[in-house]
Amino acid sequence: MPRLPEFDEARFDARQQTIYDEILASRGHLGGPFKIWLYSPELADRTQRLGEFLRYHTSLEPRLSELAILVVGRHYNCQVEWTLHERFAREAGLAPPIIDALRQREVPTELQADEAAVYTYASEILVAAVVSDETFATAQAALGDKALIELTSIVGHYVHVSMTLNAFQVPLPADIAPTLPDAPVF
Repeated sequence: MPRLPEFDEARFDARQQTIYDEILASRGHLGGPFKIWLYSPELADRTQRLGEFLRYHTSLEPRLSELAILVVGRHYNCQVEWTLHERFAREAGLAPPIIDALRQREVPTELQADEAAVYTYASEILVAAVVSDETFATAQAALGDKALIELTSIVGHYVHVSMTLNAFQVPLPADIAPTLPDAPVF
């Protein structure tokens, strides 16, 4: 059960209603961290806009964005993040052996060059809070400057998402079974 109750739409103030309507128009549902962020309408608004760009409009292929999101979700042991984005990663064409390795906390071995660059960069910045010159140069060569900046922002944004989901114990939708074996289920 989440640590904060869900808002009753009938009790939204005007700003919350506007943000709620924008999120629904953009994503089709109000799930995950949005239910928490609506307690702070300005945070919800700005985070939603950034998240929409990072999820749907960067120069990275969706397969690479979803790989980075899974690396973050696994790092933070975030059941909701992992379970929802595992499906998106499969739909985006990320190979099942890569997903399975990440789930088991193993280093994937069947990575294409761009996937290896994303995996190493995201993993290194999450663990060490910096990246080595070698990792940076490899990612820059594989992705280019613009995509590397966007990748860094994707990692940072999904850290925010994962921390929100875990801290406020946001559950999966009732009709979705958890797929991360050792992560808490709220």
